[in-house]
Amino acid sequence: MNLVVQGPGLTPQQVDELAGLAGTKKIDRISRTAFRLRGVNREDSLAAWCEARRVDHAWMPEGRRFADLGLLAMDMDSTLITVECIDELGDLAGRRDEIAAITAQAMRGEIDYPESLRRRVGLLAGLQQSALNRVYEERVQLTPGAQRLIAACKAHSVRLLLVSGGFSYFVFRLRDRLGFDDTIENVLETSGGRLTGRLLGDIVDAEAKAAKFRVVAGALKAGKNQTVAIGDGANDLKMMAEAGVSVAFRAKPVVRSQATCALNWSGLDGVLNLFD
Repeated sequence: MNLVVQGPGLTPQQVDELAGLAGTKKIDRISRTAFRLRGVNREDSLAAWCEARRVDHAWMPEGRRFADLGLLAMDMDSTLITVECIDELGDLAGRRDEIAAITAQAMRGEIDYPESLRRRVGLLAGLQQSALNRVYEERVQLTPGAQRLIAACKAHSVRLLLVSGGFSYFVFRLRDRLGFDDTIENVLETSGGRLTGRLLGDIVDAEAKAAKFRVVAGALKAGKNQTVAIGDGANDLKMMAEAGVSVAFRAKPVVRSQATCALNWSGLDGVLNLFD
């Protein structure tokens, strides 16, 4: 088993210390702040060492290559981008705190996601449709490392799937801008230039995300070990369970505990360092 460690503050001296604790001298330098320790036994004490120093760590089998992947899927809000779009819309509607509180509960898995979404969207009733463009232009920013990860996927012909409980207005613009191959998303209803506070069609919940992942992976004939899923909230867990490698990105504890690994301090391009 290999132990991949990375983080903005990670130093070679710390890696040497960790290697000594792990009982290995086989160290690969992946980048300035990412290293692979080969032939390490999986021990909780090594994970605790990393956590205490704000170092991301991942246990990866020998020989996993990024070039062998067929599918990489990721969530949108707080994963591909740095914000929750519904919270930003809530801010423009003067309901940010109410919506953010419901969002946080849903992300922690404390309340049913479809019901939480209906409640949050209901609080947007009457907001001008132009607020969608304002949020996209003024507040939506890509997560650090996102473009490098996407470029690597394209270079190795890895299919890109954007799987979001967020809204089509934002998903479609990011799809076209970044070149995602497939998407799934929710659609806000509008009337007379304003949001009605309702959604159109079926709600994209945890099961819908997982089902879309299975459909795309099946069409590609990609085995489980050829797939990656990245998410941050409880509604991503079913999709992440379908993947060979699941990455909890700046995620809630319930997600980190069930994922293959967590990236708490690295950028999205930290996913690349997991593979040989």
